[in-house]
Amino acid sequence: MDALRIAEAVNAGALDPAEVVAEHRARIEAQDRRIHAFLTLNPAAEEEARAVARRVAAGERPPLAGVPFAVKDNLVTRGVRTTAGSRVLENFVPPYTATAVDRLRAAGAVLLGKTNLDEFAMGSSTEHSAFGPTRNPWDLKRVPGGSSGGSAAAVAAGMVPLALGSDTGGSIRQPAAYTGVLGFKPTYGRVSRYGLIAYASSLDVVGPFARSVGDLAAAMEAIAGRDPKDATSLEAAPAFTEALDRPVQGLRVAWVRETLGPGTDPGVREALERFAGVLEDLGLTVGEVGLPELEYALAAYYLVATSEASSNLARYDGTLYGARAPGEELVAAMKATRARYFGAEVKRRIFMGTFALSSGYYQAYYGRALRARAAIARAFERAFADYDLLLTPTAPTPAFRLGEKLADPLSMYLTDVNTVAANLAGLPALSLPAGFSRGLPVGVQLLGPPLADERLLAVARAYERAAGGVFRRPPPPPQG
Repeated sequence: MDALRIAEAVNAGALDPAEVVAEHRARIEAQDRRIHAFLTLNPAAEEEARAVARRVAAGERPPLAGVPFAVKDNLVTRGVRTTAGSRVLENFVPPYTATAVDRLRAAGAVLLGKTNLDEFAMGSSTEHSAFGPTRNPWDLKRVPGGSSGGSAAAVAAGMVPLALGSDTGGSIRQPAAYTGVLGFKPTYGRVSRYGLIAYASSLDVVGPFARSVGDLAAAMEAIAGRDPKDATSLEAAPAFTEALDRPVQGLRVAWVRETLGPGTDPGVREALERFAGVLEDLGLTVGEVGLPELEYALAAYYLVATSEASSNLARYDGTLYGARAPGEELVAAMKATRARYFGAEVKRRIFMGTFALSSGYYQAYYGRALRARAAIARAFERAFADYDLLLTPTAPTPAFRLGEKLADPLSMYLTDVNTVAANLAGLPALSLPAGFSRGLPVGVQLLGPPLADERLLAVARAYERAAGGVFRRPPPPPQG
C-alpha cells in the first residue's frame, strides 16, 4: 500500500498503526540483509505508532497517519544514532531532531529507521559509506545511486512507502532514477535545512522519495514551509496535493539539447522520447532549447561544493563531538582524528575545496566558479521566459555495477552531469520513472523555475495516470 492508502485506512480505523509498523519491520528483516538500505532502526517506532493510534482515537485525522518512513542518516534524530555514513560520527546520538523529520511526525508518520549514504553525502553510488555499500533492489550487483542510495533502495524495495533524502547535486534524483522511484528536489529554501548535517550549505536541499506522485505531494505538504530555525527557509508553501489536479494542457516543455550527449545510453534516450510523446498526447507543447552554459556546470559545482565542504567539515576535529584519535597534543590529535576517521572521498573533497579557497588560487578557482554559477542561473532564467518546464535525462545511463567507478572519481562525478545545474540555480527538479534499459530503471528529470514546485508535480501526476505501467516494483532479492 502507498502512503496515502495507509493513512486513509488508519484514519478510518481499518488499520492499526502498530500493525503497519510491524509489517514493514518484517519486510526490512526479510530483505535488508541483502540490500543494506538501513544503518539504524528506530527502537521507539512501535511507541510512536501507538501515539498515532491515540491521536486518531481522539478524533484527529493526521494526513500521514501511521505511515512508516525512513530518513537519510545525515538528518539528525534525537535519541536515534546519526552517523552521516562516517566513522567520525559512528556513535553520535543527537540531542535534537531535524525540522523535516519533526514535521513528518506531526503529520502522523512513524520513523522506522535511518538509511545508508555516501559519507557526509559525498558520492554518487552509496559505495563511500563507512558501513558498506547499499545494493540496488533491481540488481544486487549494481549501485542504487547516491548519495541518498539507502533511502531510494528502501522505497523501491517496499520497505517503506516514504523516505527523506538530501540533494546537493543530484543526490535524490539520481538514485531515484537508478531504483525506479520518484525523487523530488524542491526549490532551495522550500524545506528547512535545520538538522541536516551540512555538506555544501548553498546547495543542500531536503526532499522526499515515494512510489506515487500523490505520496510525494503529501510528503512535501508536510515538510515544506517557513522555519524560524533556518534563515534560508521560505515563507509560503503551496498546497501541493491540491495542485496535482491542475490542468497541464498548453504548458510548454523543452528538451535541453546539451543533456543528450554521446555518452547517453540509447535506452535512456528512447525513454526520454517516449516520455515527451506522452506529454504531447496530454496536450503539452514539446520543443528544444540550447543551454551552452551547462558545459561549465559540473566543474562549477565541484568547486563550489568542495569549497563549502572544506569549511563545513572543519568542525570534525575530535574536540567537540564524534570520535577522537589518541594524543595529548591538540594539533597532532586533530590531524590523527581526521586522518583515521574520514574516508578517502571525503579527504579528496576537503583537499580540493581547501586548495580552491587558498591564497593565490581563490579567484582563479572559487571566484570563477561563482561567476559560472551566476551565468548558469541567467541561462535558466532566459529559457524559462519561453518555456514552463525543461526536460532532461536524470542520469546518462542506468545504474552501473558495484566497484565499476571507484578507481575513477571523474567517471563517478560525471553521473551527476544532468543534475548539478538545478542546485547551482536553486531550481525545483523532479525525477520520475520513464521505463527501462536492459531491464534496469531509467528516469527523466523535469525542471521548473524557482517556486514552481507544484507545476512539476501536476505534470508528473498527469504522466502517472497516462503511463502508470512504468511505475513498477522490483522483484524481491533472492534468499540465501
